[in-house]
Amino acid sequence: MHKHPTDPPSTETERHSGSGLFKRIRSAPAYKVVAEEIERLIMSAELKPGDPLPTEQELSESFGVNRSTVREAIRLIEQEGMLERREGRRLFVCLPGLFDLASRATRVLMLQQTTFQELWDTAITLEPLAARLAAQNAQAEDIARLQANIEATAAMTLPHAQPESELAALVALDVEFHALVGAASHNRPLMLAREPISLLYKPTLLRIYAQIPQSKSRVLSAHRHITQGLSQGNAEVAVEWMHKHMVDFQRGFQMAGLDMRAPIQFEL
Repeated sequence: MHKHPTDPPSTETERHSGSGLFKRIRSAPAYKVVAEEIERLIMSAELKPGDPLPTEQELSESFGVNRSTVREAIRLIEQEGMLERREGRRLFVCLPGLFDLASRATRVLMLQQTTFQELWDTAITLEPLAARLAAQNAQAEDIARLQANIEATAAMTLPHAQPESELAALVALDVEFHALVGAASHNRPLMLAREPISLLYKPTLLRIYAQIPQSKSRVLSAHRHITQGLSQGNAEVAVEWMHKHMVDFQRGFQMAGLDMRAPIQFEL
């Protein structure tokens, strides 16, 4: 059967025969290949937390690469929090902490020109969820840490304007409080999801505290009510007050004359 010149190609080969559809295959740098293989061994538990990593020389011989390539690969894995140096310079496999990558995620949010409105839209869901889960899962030691945070906050909360150093300490306690609620949820994905957001709120909280002194006591009151709900295992109270707290934060943002839709700018 003869094919008309205008008929569409009938096979995948014909459709993709144009050389412009294909790109040259680029090999990954050797150090990345080595890093990926070591990470695979860690993720598959062939190398377990606490196991010593073979020496640079041993790795170099095993992979058939020079030691500088191995060194660069190790640097990448250390940045991921999967290796730590102890007993001198010896490297050991370790579990990365939940928050080891938070600052990196924070930088990504900044580079993407994320706004505080976007952060708040997320936090208004995440923070009440953290409160609900914490009410269900909090242990006695979680409540004790929250109470200690509140006592420290109360000791530093004054009705009048305060020096920036004192306000910075209050902001740190505020951020810590929410991290403690997240920890009390005992939900690791939630803890990891909310941490980069909380880091970005620090400079904003400082400005709100400085411009609106009464906001400090409102924060303390909200934290007390939330903790009371958590200590009683009352999810509805904890969620209601966390929601009020987040709405109040948005109101303080507006009262301080800050633009919720401006891209985040923050020195890490």
